[in-house]
Amino acid sequence: MLICTDMDRTLLPNGRQPESPEARPAFARVAARPEVTLAYVTGRHLQLALEAVHHYALPEPDYFATDVGSMIYRRVNGEWQAWDAWQQDIAPAWNGLESGDLKPLFANFSELSDQPDECQNRFKLSYFVDHGAAIPRLLETMRLRLAPEGIDAELIYSHDETTNTHLLDVLPTGASKLHAVLFLRDSLGLATENVLFAGDSGNDLDALTGPAPAVLVANASESVRSEASMLAARRGTQNRLYFARGGLAGMNGNYAAGILEGLVHFHPAAKLWL
Repeated sequence: MLICTDMDRTLLPNGRQPESPEARPAFARVAARPEVTLAYVTGRHLQLALEAVHHYALPEPDYFATDVGSMIYRRVNGEWQAWDAWQQDIAPAWNGLESGDLKPLFANFSELSDQPDECQNRFKLSYFVDHGAAIPRLLETMRLRLAPEGIDAELIYSHDETTNTHLLDVLPTGASKLHAVLFLRDSLGLATENVLFAGDSGNDLDALTGPAPAVLVANASESVRSEASMLAARRGTQNRLYFARGGLAGMNGNYAAGILEGLVHFHPAAKLWL
């Protein structure tokens, strides 16, 4: 079993809704089982992800897929190292270019402002988006700038409702959270049915409605819930998306409780692991 989970407001109880106090200890017991491989799939960069593991006393994962899926790290001789095979897998989509080469294409976009340097990497260009920006038109204009350069890119827009921040990531097609999850699946030689993805926000939608079983935690916003429903219906993946609602072992379905609820929904025998 490969459990892939977003961090902020999915596993981390840093949203507005309360956490069931027994949820994280139960999640740690599940993660410690020998048949479970754990990956944190997050928009955070590696250092921030490691800080969250320490601050929230989370189980250490087997893999980090950070920066919205543009980097995957694994342990090599006790150190977290970028997985070269993943970098080689996603690089062709940008036709030999890197984020610094793409940045001038969007220099005159008044709706965009750069996120801090630590949020950027070789294959990730990240912006804050002004409130009130016309998102569909913005994305279409950006795509028109990319096309003549032969660049195949994902434009991932999300809204952090906790901080009321609008975010936009430019990634190589194939560098998304979904493709990172599928890369891990294939590298481990697992069946898709033995993968679980958990998320809560807009940049999780692709993975939530992909081929692998997925759970949207109960604390997700109604707008994300609605978008996930519509996208799953369009893709025909409704039977692989579970909406946590609480009730498992008396827990409320928020954060780690929601991840566990999704796990038990798809794998009822896992209830014994709690």
